[in-house]
Amino acid sequence: MKKKDIRILLVDDEPDILEILSYNLSAEGYQVYTAKNGVEGVSKAKKKKPHLIVLDVMMPEMDGIEACETIRKTGGLENTLITFLTARGEDYSQVAGFDAGADDYITKPIKPKVLISKVKALLRRLKEDEPAAEDIVTVGNIVINREEYKIINNGKELVLPRKEFELLSLLTSKPGKVFKREVILDRVWGNEVIVGGRTIDVHIRKLREKIGEEHFKTVKGVGYKFVL
Repeated sequence: MKKKDIRILLVDDEPDILEILSYNLSAEGYQVYTAKNGVEGVSKAKKKKPHLIVLDVMMPEMDGIEACETIRKTGGLENTLITFLTARGEDYSQVAGFDAGADDYITKPIKPKVLISKVKALLRRLKEDEPAAEDIVTVGNIVINREEYKIINNGKELVLPRKEFELLSLLTSKPGKVFKREVILDRVWGNEVIVGGRTIDVHIRKLREKIGEEHFKTVKGVGYKFVL
């Protein structure tokens, strides 16, 4: 996918940050849109269908966590990449962000060149190839449709956030196999992006809630496995 075809939405209540980031990302060749609060951000996301959303956490009217949750429930935006941009570095805030469906977390202040590097790393996750028909896989009572990023669990259709889907897809690719934490981070998040150590745990917890706790086993000090 060419840069000129990639749409990025910046959502922040600080005009100076929007101006600086928008200028630098536009100069890189991306299509850039901006919004000054969560409500406007959700509205723009629905209209523009961005590939990536850079979302501030602390905003008026609707904060970033709520905006992220709303976007993840919106048809056509389930697989949009979302990264939080915030001055808050507390651990609970990061966990809340991943819990809401974020793909990454960037702490500001951040230099424009560093942000661009982060954006490029995130965009590498976009799959350019069309998935094949055989990407519909059945594991026990779970049907995984990799083409549409949908899950059918015991006859009930689920739409998972992108990272939850990719984590489930990885673990179910070899039921019973223990996937080490470093392998999961590399395969799901990419070794070019640094994420918090609790990221995997948060996503596993969400999958247990949605798919069934009995399917996800923790191997202490090693990683996780999927069991039928």
